[in-house]
Amino acid sequence: MNTAEFLRLMAKQRLCPQTLPKALQALWYDKQDDWNQAHDIVQNAGDVDSAWVHAYLHRKEGDLNNAHYWYQRSSQPEFTGELNQEWEHITSCLLTKVNTTHGC
Repeated sequence: MNTAEFLRLMAKQRLCPQTLPKALQALWYDKQDDWNQAHDIVQNAGDVDSAWVHAYLHRKEGDLNNAHYWYQRSSQPEFTGELNQEWEHITSCLLTKVNTTHGC
């Protein structure tokens, strides 16, 4: 699945498939303007991909100190572009990882 297919699937159904990794589930709900659900999903996840999404969510919230902490936990650089660009970048990378078992 690529980002366009991910977005088309989101347009068809409200609930995210539970078969997706937690990080992608969080991005799903964030894109549907449910920041709280997205945050709840990654809040207690221990993997680096969820930490990356967690960083993005706190950046979106405007809590840059917390975002900085989560970027460090994710081993990803802090994103400086627009929030929608970051969402697309993370989504694309995570979908690539799911499809090929390789990271970005």
